[in-house]
Amino acid sequence: MPERRALHAKDILGVLTAHRVDFVVIGGIALILHGSARNTFDVDVCFAGDDENLAAFGSALTELGASLRGVAESAPFTPDARTLRQIEVLTLETPKGELDVLARPAGAPAYRVLREEAERVDLGGFAVRVASLDHLLAMKRAAGRAKDLADVAELETIKRLRRR
Repeated sequence: MPERRALHAKDILGVLTAHRVDFVVIGGIALILHGSARNTFDVDVCFAGDDENLAAFGSALTELGASLRGVAESAPFTPDARTLRQIEVLTLETPKGELDVLARPAGAPAYRVLREEAERVDLGGFAVRVASLDHLLAMKRAAGRAKDLADVAELETIKRLRRR
């Protein structure tokens, strides 16, 4: 297995934000931004599927130097609106680390609801939307892997502590 690049999540999120991409952070980085001690090796995002956003997202991916992860280098990848409109899950490599792009994550509500109920988190210089604890719990339960079920337990603890 090839060695993973160091993850510079803030840099990846900064490029997406600078391009005005409409996205919500999900996955491990979302857990961390909610207070989890979890480690992660990639940034996971869900995105709005309108034409303007897909064009902005494509420009951001081009700036990030994104390429398909786990695919021979000769495989063509053009991160344009046409390509992004057709994907459900896209796993990418960038010089700043791995980026997973999900159009409709299992367990998540419609993007509009995911976005409306997301929390805004200031990362110093810019802010991002992070999926709510309830939506993260639903996505983790739907994924059902051992690591996701461990995340469920931690997210429920974070949720209880916030209620105090």
